[in-house]
Amino acid sequence: MVKQTGIVRDERYLMHETGVGHPERPERLAAVYRLLDETFAGDEFAWISAEKAAPEDVMAFHSRAYVERVAATENSNSMLSPDTPVCKDSFQTALLAVGGLFQAIFAVVSGSLRNALALVRPPGHHAEKNRAMGYCLFNNVALGALVARHRLGLHRILIVDWDVHHGNGTQHAFETDASVLFFSVHQFPHFPWSGAFTEVGRGGGEGYTVNAPLPGKYGDGEYAAIFQKILRPMALEFKPELILVSAGFDTHAKDSMGGMRISPRGFSGMTRILMEIADNVCNGRLVLSLEGGYDPHALAESVHAVLLELAGFRITEVNELLRAADKRKLAYVVQRVSKVHRAYWRCFA
Repeated sequence: MVKQTGIVRDERYLMHETGVGHPERPERLAAVYRLLDETFAGDEFAWISAEKAAPEDVMAFHSRAYVERVAATENSNSMLSPDTPVCKDSFQTALLAVGGLFQAIFAVVSGSLRNALALVRPPGHHAEKNRAMGYCLFNNVALGALVARHRLGLHRILIVDWDVHHGNGTQHAFETDASVLFFSVHQFPHFPWSGAFTEVGRGGGEGYTVNAPLPGKYGDGEYAAIFQKILRPMALEFKPELILVSAGFDTHAKDSMGGMRISPRGFSGMTRILMEIADNVCNGRLVLSLEGGYDPHALAESVHAVLLELAGFRITEVNELLRAADKRKLAYVVQRVSKVHRAYWRCFA
């Protein structure tokens, strides 16, 4: 069997202990791993070995002082921020999360795999240059984009963030950088209280930050239509050489962290649209990295659905999802994004 999809999986990701009752706990990833073992024989995917990133690699975005602060937590349990606890193994696990995503990116950009999903923790998209935030230690996807640029020589990268929370750290990493198009669809107002329509980037990166903040209760059809009507035309105009996804599954209807109504089919539909975009512009190069998703069962079934789509075992009929979209909800976001970004993108002129 020719394998087109790779998976980063490593039991060491469970070593990042956050304490009893914390939402970002090892059990969420353990549930995903368990469902994979129960539903796949094991030879359907290419298994990508995780290797730790070097601290110097992490300093491509994070400050040396911050990396040293995280490294110092190896001595005892502590708190990096009010919502981000760490244990003695958290620093090494965070390096493994960054490095695991790196390996997925290397495999896809080299052409040995068409796409990949990095099932890593801790998550990363809230992590800022100088601080932890929102359960995130190092910004995995931001660092992945930087390694693709600096080590692999790519010039244009699209980052899509579908987590229920805005990826503030990733936005800040590239808000002055026109080589990275950052697109985030998220609940608003909601933690971390950023990601308004008018946040479009600064300086040379103005227009390359695109936010689609939603008031809640958006479901499969609306998300698919946002991807099709906003993200797709921008991506085809931008022509990225690689698409990275901050894949948070806390938009699932059963996830208590947000107020969205996505089902596994909705995640499949978003994945299918991204695959079609990638096929059009970058030879299918698509890499997803796990972010949120705090109901273990909902997370596992959603990841399973995405993997079926990535590997071609399922092909979601996107038009069926689009027909189910609430036109009023869709108009709310499409009109506002178009109004803000018509000055930057021909597709909205």
